[in-house]
Amino acid sequence: MPSGNDADADSLFEAFERWVSGRGITLYPAQEEALIEVVSGNNVILATPTGSGKSLVAAGALFAGLGRDEVGFYTAPIKALVSEKFFDLVEMFGRENVGMMTGDASVNPDAPIICCTAEVLANIALRDGRDADVGVVVMDEFHFYAEPERGWAWQVPILELPQAQFLLMSATLGDVEFLRKDLARRTGRPTALVTSADRPVPLKYDYRVTPLHETIEELLGEQKAPIYLVHFTQAAAVERAQSLMSINVCTREEKAKIAELIGNFRFTTRFGRNLSRFVRHGIGVHHAGMLPKYRRLVERLAQAGLLKVICGTDTLGVGVNVPIRTVVFTALSKYDGHRVRRLRAREFHQIAGRAGRAGFDTIGYVVAQAPEHVVENEKALAKAGDDPKKRRKVQRKKPPEGFVGWDEETFAKLQQAEPERLTSRFQVSHAMLLSVIGRPGNAFQAMKSLLTDNHEDRAAQRRHISRAIAIYRSLLAGGVVEALEEPDEQGRYARIAVDLQEDFALNQPLSAFALAAFEILDPGSPTYALDVLSVIESTLDDPRQVLAAQENKARGEAVQEMKNEGIEYEERMELLQDVSYPKPLEEQLEAAYEVYRAGHPWVGDHPLSPKSVVRDMYERAMTFTEYIGHYDLARAEGLLLRYLSGAYKALQQTVPESIKNDDLIDLIEWLGELVRQVDSSLLDEWEQLANPSDEDLATALDERVTRVTANARAFRVLVRNALFRRVELAALERYADLGDLDPDFGADAWADAMDAYYEEHDELLTGPNARGPKLLRIEEVPEDELWRVRQVFDDPEGHHDWGISAEVDLAGSDQAGEAVIRVTAVDRL
Repeated sequence: MPSGNDADADSLFEAFERWVSGRGITLYPAQEEALIEVVSGNNVILATPTGSGKSLVAAGALFAGLGRDEVGFYTAPIKALVSEKFFDLVEMFGRENVGMMTGDASVNPDAPIICCTAEVLANIALRDGRDADVGVVVMDEFHFYAEPERGWAWQVPILELPQAQFLLMSATLGDVEFLRKDLARRTGRPTALVTSADRPVPLKYDYRVTPLHETIEELLGEQKAPIYLVHFTQAAAVERAQSLMSINVCTREEKAKIAELIGNFRFTTRFGRNLSRFVRHGIGVHHAGMLPKYRRLVERLAQAGLLKVICGTDTLGVGVNVPIRTVVFTALSKYDGHRVRRLRAREFHQIAGRAGRAGFDTIGYVVAQAPEHVVENEKALAKAGDDPKKRRKVQRKKPPEGFVGWDEETFAKLQQAEPERLTSRFQVSHAMLLSVIGRPGNAFQAMKSLLTDNHEDRAAQRRHISRAIAIYRSLLAGGVVEALEEPDEQGRYARIAVDLQEDFALNQPLSAFALAAFEILDPGSPTYALDVLSVIESTLDDPRQVLAAQENKARGEAVQEMKNEGIEYEERMELLQDVSYPKPLEEQLEAAYEVYRAGHPWVGDHPLSPKSVVRDMYERAMTFTEYIGHYDLARAEGLLLRYLSGAYKALQQTVPESIKNDDLIDLIEWLGELVRQVDSSLLDEWEQLANPSDEDLATALDERVTRVTANARAFRVLVRNALFRRVELAALERYADLGDLDPDFGADAWADAMDAYYEEHDELLTGPNARGPKLLRIEEVPEDELWRVRQVFDDPEGHHDWGISAEVDLAGSDQAGEAVIRVTAVDRL
């Protein structure tokens, strides 16, 4: 394909340069070079340091595409970055010109500029190939090409969209000469490699053998804040923040400004209350396990220059918007899920590159701490002075077992090392074959090209060909695909013989299975609503930390029970192997899955995973905070909330209205309100994006506090759950816990009341009927802003003559974001 018309290129460049100048921006040489290539219609691989303005070049590429009436796609590796870039581009190009597709949200999908995840673009490329309406492709953070599980999505567009112009961007690409030649060959466009070792803000490196507290105090004294302390576990980041509370990092005036900016922000969880203490002291925490609203608060305080130290994980290397002057590596080795190893050059440069802010700093600082045992040894030697005898007597501390060490030479080598060469991660799946078979033309030729002309070596290509053949045979055998003796009118030699769900590869892959599985449920069952929920939960990605916590809890309880029964240690260990996290309907769902997979073989790429997180929380009648405490999940709040949010969206999108009964609607409303009260951003942003209004979309990123009582249906469920929680604890005779819930009523009063109940009834039932709406009576008292409620006990005889009387404080509930209840009596009617 020839390059763009020179006159058009000149006018496009001049127009964009005027727009840039109007914003007071002067182009760096590398930016100017890349933009000239972009407006000329050439491919560009932009490998320049962090902070060198790659986003501006991306905007120029999309601007040029608009000028040529071409559709431009901007991809980012994670949905949060896609959303962030969407708002940025809306501000630049106007809402009518920008859309977004993430798989679970679609906004203005026919816009000339689309922000999406790499997987979304890859699936469009597979489905439509060279017929796809894609003119410009901007792939940010292109080093994700080498990610083992996801790298295929960065490669497929290059293989399948020869008509497109590509801009591939990353600060840590390494040697990409092979990629430059490959792009030029496939697209017929000249492909420029624009590199620059010159950072707008140069970096200064320093290796420290002082204790970390001293290092931080020195950096603060040298005006080198904001400081990002890099850890490689979330626990270490939080523990470090706690340990730094002894350092006075902020002035009184700065602390007052922090308090003013925080305002009425709600810290609703245990971790949140700790974070409140940290940030008011000028110390932030930032990691992926936090609630989104907490991460955004830390970013906002940091952007205002009010946080001097931020303790976080290496997730800041993925485009996180936190201004940093100094990056401090607390270690140069990490556990990668398989083993402890030293940092790779790409990892090091990705993190170190965050130091120094263009327009704010003249120098960025990168500091590496020596290992702790080395620091302690140096301190002991310094105390011994120059006396050889004293130095020989010093007991040197040894590194911990399994420690992978580093030193100043390791640090120096990482500074000079080029990022590793990108490794191809091509994969073959059922969805890939179905997408290619579904498009016009000869699918066999298309797959042959895809499988033999990718970036894999010959041995890997042969493995992919074998897998593709096996998948195709399974599709034929399942009747999903049929071979044609003669090509049809669109040149197909094979066609899909079943109706696939729309955009089946772009959405939750097991949604269609869930629809089929609902048919095996009994609508008359008292657990029907929860069973529908269990079907949905089995199709969601596993929240591994939550499931591990459930399993640990279950095994701990099982061990205690076996000890009480006198079971010997060896037998206990053997029996424990069968104890896992709860998996409701496991046998029925797996049997249904096998039947469904026979006719829909592609679901084999997505194993079913029965589990109970939402159901467990609902059946335990716990609030988010209680659930976090029950399973000790303080460092996984964000993970749990994202799972709950995903479950709510799946219930909303997948469950047909025709199968929803009142119990299920109550459950869905409860879940939505629970998520919204913990962190409204996840649902407000999703709902705002799914149903955009005329107000500024960017406001969806701010915390919105809605009154928990405003959704009457959901609030009734919250009240019912809060009272049923008391019923469960009473049935277990856990009066101390009840005293904690109702300090005004007291544990002794609970014990006395239940003793009286058990004189009349043998047990207190806690089955589905016990928590149902029929046993909860509500009297609304608007003038007093309260409800008077009576939770009736479900006794074995069905007399329903005992229960809990309580008052619900409506104003207090709105303030707390959950039902605030005061028990007034536990007695016989």
